[in-house]
Amino acid sequence: MVLLVGARGEWSLYKAIRRQAGREEARPADALVIFGAAEYNGSPSPVLKARLDHALELEDRDLVPLLITTGGSGGDPNFTEGGVARDYLIQQGVAEAKIVAETRSVTTYGSVKAVVQILTEHHARNCIVVSDGFHIYRIKLMFRDLGITAYGSPAPDSPIEDDPTLRVLYSIRETVVATLWHLRVKL
Repeated sequence: MVLLVGARGEWSLYKAIRRQAGREEARPADALVIFGAAEYNGSPSPVLKARLDHALELEDRDLVPLLITTGGSGGDPNFTEGGVARDYLIQQGVAEAKIVAETRSVTTYGSVKAVVQILTEHHARNCIVVSDGFHIYRIKLMFRDLGITAYGSPAPDSPIEDDPTLRVLYSIRETVVATLWHLRVKL
């Protein structure tokens, strides 16, 4: 992938992020990774719930043997995003033995690195990633750079993606952060 600098390059990257955001790539894979978002006192935020509900739809299709939830405490002394996500999936009927919760990461890159370690331990080489659409482009870059093939599956009912203003703002932010990734600044 070529990094173009300047307004034209940023616009191209923004368009690539938006194209990826609309692309459903779910298929049989070694694992399903659900990226964390805020939790509120042990309950998933609307954004995290949308991701988890989408993961449940994929789980019903029996595409993977393993589900991995991600996300640290975000400052909450009692709960982590990954732990809340795991508990929600179990409450919805997913077998506890099928879920690994990664509960220490505080950044996307931290989550990807931790997930790569889990995947390596399970002899896995690919995964489906569930997040908001704007987020998937960069997640796939990170996995690729660490030797894992990732397939994107954006949460269709995300409150962020449903709001045109938020969708544009988060996509612009992702354009900046993805540019930094291309420049080897790891966030």
